[in-house]
Amino acid sequence: MTDRRRFLELSAAALAGIALAPGIRLIQVAAARPLDAPASGKVRWGLLIDTSRCGDDCDACLSACRKENHLPQGELRRTDAQWIRKVAVKDMRSGSARQVPMMCQHCAKPPCVDVCPTGASFKRADGIVLVDRHICIGCRYCMMACPYKARSFVHEPTTGQNPEVPRGQGCVEGCHLCVHRIDRNELPACVEACAATGRKAMLFGDLNDPAAEIAQRIAQVATAQVRADLRLDPGVRYQGL
Repeated sequence: MTDRRRFLELSAAALAGIALAPGIRLIQVAAARPLDAPASGKVRWGLLIDTSRCGDDCDACLSACRKENHLPQGELRRTDAQWIRKVAVKDMRSGSARQVPMMCQHCAKPPCVDVCPTGASFKRADGIVLVDRHICIGCRYCMMACPYKARSFVHEPTTGQNPEVPRGQGCVEGCHLCVHRIDRNELPACVEACAATGRKAMLFGDLNDPAAEIAQRIAQVATAQVRADLRLDPGVRYQGL
């Protein structure tokens, strides 16, 4: 009986380390300090993008995302995955236009989660929206439901993957805020790359923490949510739109 109990204990410990999806385990490992703490609903990770600092000709965030997540490089085809892209935004009153980064908005009420028939699309306790590729059936309902066109379908076999960011043919995928880096107390690759250019157009942090720089900035300056009329409460905010 002692041997059997020991076997079950060891088996349970082994299963706890099996990764089901980026940043998710049977016993969830999540962002907020220390590294073995579970994801907490007290934290909500988000981004603030200052469009006045984001250069139209700068693609540092795009390149960093592709490099970090081993996405297609170079000249992209229509079917290639783009977890972050630049989109043109124009003020119809003034006529001014600029290119701004667009990615999964990590909504508090994500429509992709609502329409997913298998539960592959889900929101982590700390607000990060993810796709579990192990149970994604490639129906692409989430792609149709997303008003930000923030998800991609993997049409072909993937090679040279980042082991921390498993990808698979026939699955849907999208920006996960570099959850594997967040879980190591690091910044998302796009934010780090933007800071390295000196522009510092991207600010990452806990939207729920009044002491966090991102929360203080949002409280002090006017910011916007893309398609706020849908009342999805995105975790990505824009300054200067």
